[in-house]
Amino acid sequence: MTPRTQATSHAGDKPVTTTPKSRKKIVHGSVALVAAGPGDPELVTVRAAAALREADIVIADADAMEIAAAHAGQDTVIISAVSEAGLPLSHAERAKLVVDACRDGKSVVRLMSGDPVLDGTLLNEASALRKAKVAFEVAPGVSALAGVPAYAGFGLTGGRTRQVRVIDVNDTELVWDEFINPRVTHVFPEAADQIATIAAKLIAAGADPATPVAVTRRGTTVDQRTLVASLAEITTVAKNAKQAGPGLVVVGEVVGQRDKLDWFEVKALFGWRVLIPRTQDTAGPIISLLRRHGSVPMEVPTISVEPPRTPQQIDRAIHGLVSGRFEWIGFTSVNAVRAIREKLNEYGLDARSFAGLKVAAVGQATVDALVEFGVRPDLVPAEEQSTAALLEEWPPYDSLTDPINRVFLPRADIATDTLAAGLAELGWEVEDVTAYRTVRAAPPHADTREAIKTGGFDAVLFTSSSTVRNLVGIAGKPHHTTVVACIGPQTAKTAEEHGLRVDVLAETSTVTALVEALAAHGEMLRQAALESGEGSWRPSRRRTTARRKVT
Repeated sequence: MTPRTQATSHAGDKPVTTTPKSRKKIVHGSVALVAAGPGDPELVTVRAAAALREADIVIADADAMEIAAAHAGQDTVIISAVSEAGLPLSHAERAKLVVDACRDGKSVVRLMSGDPVLDGTLLNEASALRKAKVAFEVAPGVSALAGVPAYAGFGLTGGRTRQVRVIDVNDTELVWDEFINPRVTHVFPEAADQIATIAAKLIAAGADPATPVAVTRRGTTVDQRTLVASLAEITTVAKNAKQAGPGLVVVGEVVGQRDKLDWFEVKALFGWRVLIPRTQDTAGPIISLLRRHGSVPMEVPTISVEPPRTPQQIDRAIHGLVSGRFEWIGFTSVNAVRAIREKLNEYGLDARSFAGLKVAAVGQATVDALVEFGVRPDLVPAEEQSTAALLEEWPPYDSLTDPINRVFLPRADIATDTLAAGLAELGWEVEDVTAYRTVRAAPPHADTREAIKTGGFDAVLFTSSSTVRNLVGIAGKPHHTTVVACIGPQTAKTAEEHGLRVDVLAETSTVTALVEALAAHGEMLRQAALESGEGSWRPSRRRTTARRKVT
């Protein structure tokens, strides 16, 4: 509701209320027209990122939703600018959304996909706001004209080339004879599907058939694909590639720079589809690391975490933790940290309950969860992050120095007894308490199950033994061509017990080490493919009907 202006008359006690003649002219919020850029969420400008972070509402094009989610604030409402039928809203409909939100006093960002300065969208959006008398600011992004060629491995000038010409291939009045100057780079935005027409008309106009051409779709993203050929050959190359959709076409000698400047599509895992079986937690850190190496990650939930069926045991343990019954508490997973933290919160307690208590932890993620809670562990394995390594460094009980001989181990219902048994041998009295239960998730979509079984994924990353057991249980064994990467020896042992050959084992039991080990393996395959003359080093391109079997 638009607020009314209220003033108090000096002539009497009764307030006089005045209402503006035109409510449509009252605007209390703010609007920023923001360009999302060519596709990579990290290519938005600093100003664009700040606007998204501070906005109350973001109205984003469908292609820019991922970028909106990556940069919007925690309380920001993100609205997709599509109809209930899934079609893009008209300019008028988008403008109405923006104007209505702004008049409600909201800070609004209109996030436009691609390069609105280049394609004319900015003019349409700004004109609608100006007509509605809504002030706005503009945050232009990285232009597709610069970003896509840079990611494809070439510039737009250099050598004999000193000019760039941008051409709308849909212009019916084009004079193609004007586009055959070898000293000019010709760029056709969003024209990838019309490459056959472009090549034919340029050659007919007199262009050298040997002129290099690059066609790049999904530029700057991990789905980027660039086709390079001569004008004479590009139609056949494009047809054989069986690609479709909008993309940037660049014609000119600058495409030859790709031999020296190509950096993105030669990444170790570029284009790899990597499966990440996970618990209920997001695999955000793994996904970010994989994308840096050029892969396309996909999460599949395999486990959900639930409280124990009978909470009495964990309740008694929490009471003992607060009353000083334990000398140590040992955490072997993030879920254990979360379970104890939630229990303490139930009783109105916080990290101060750990005062005087020695804390042991294994795994960087576990340590990070503790530090976030305000607890810094006293004991963490120096190198290998495993329960065996933790046990090796755990001091034996000494009645002269340890006032209490009890250790509290909160764990999953399916955890092994290795740590508890080892601590008992060191003289400690262990309270091994079920803090949470792991429940197998529902099977993934049929298409995903089929891809897992038939080699549709290039690699699978296992971060725990339970992810191995549960993925096999809900989706079956990965195809024998799929690279299997494990975070540690125990996880690798479980994978082998389920008939999988482990191709990659992290040097240390951390997510970073796991991804780096997979990248090194991918680079080895890439180099071998180059030396042998193979066209692809992606494992999914070498699928056969045989299933993986350990000998």
